[in-house]
Amino acid sequence: MKRIIDWLPDRVDTRLKVIAWVYLVAQIVLVGTGGLVRLTSSGLGCPTWPKCTADSLVNTPEMGIHGIIEFGNRLLGVVLGLIAIVAFLAILRLRKQRPELFWLTLLAGLGIPMQAVIGGLSVLTRLNPYVVGLHFVVSMVLVALCAAFVVRLYAVPGPRVLAVPSWFAVVTHITTVVVAVTILVGIATTGSGPHAGDANAPRNGLNPEILQHVHAIPAYLTFGLTLVLVVASVRIRTTPVRRYAICLLVVEVLQITVGLIQANTGLPGVLVGIHMMLAAMLAAAMTAVVLSLKAPAAALPDAAPPASESVAARSAG
Repeated sequence: MKRIIDWLPDRVDTRLKVIAWVYLVAQIVLVGTGGLVRLTSSGLGCPTWPKCTADSLVNTPEMGIHGIIEFGNRLLGVVLGLIAIVAFLAILRLRKQRPELFWLTLLAGLGIPMQAVIGGLSVLTRLNPYVVGLHFVVSMVLVALCAAFVVRLYAVPGPRVLAVPSWFAVVTHITTVVVAVTILVGIATTGSGPHAGDANAPRNGLNPEILQHVHAIPAYLTFGLTLVLVVASVRIRTTPVRRYAICLLVVEVLQITVGLIQANTGLPGVLVGIHMMLAAMLAAAMTAVVLSLKAPAAALPDAAPPASESVAARSAG
């Protein structure tokens, strides 16, 4: 046991960074495989839970491709749980020096069994669209936690202070809210559309054509706000914010492009799946932007005024 403890990282090294990136990518891939389950009508490929059938833990040959896809998604969830355990153990020796990393891995790890239970409830309720929607919401939260884990691994530890003008922080937080609204309306839109996960699964009863237009409103508002963040981050010369804001903008351009194409081509399953994974990447990028608003206090000059006052002084001059 002591040999295992001694092997655990006592500082942020390459092992931790690899684990963190694998963790984040696995969360996003799980969103993609969950989408594959829905888009191939395999949501009830395993008609019960936690077993795949009443008598078998795994899928059987009689269940065909739908059973393979659904069980494969469940199996990936197990793999993700193992990654979560590895990430939590890898951070244990750093729990006092880097408590934020400890809590991020703990919360993300606890979210995985919660996600599994909600996934089971979606099967037991015959793919109720609201339970399926909650399943996706939890996925977005877990993606955000894993993105935060990656970002904070690369950050200098210690007290942090706002490194941007206060108005920039306000716009960023407004953008975060609009991103959340965009994702939630997107979930409702999907819940009203043709990809229910099974031919007999219920829909939420809302009008999908109207919801598509409603969904576009916060999506374009997010895009506009992100443009403001990108331009402003260039002017105030905050490298981390600028880098993450540009990443956010790129994801949104792809998301809007795919959304427009799928809406005008009859919602092909492949594009809907890509759209879902881009939603996860959107949540990750938005999280990174928010976390980059603050910088280590030790890295800032002691005599430097707050960023908002500095910008105001330059404007007055």
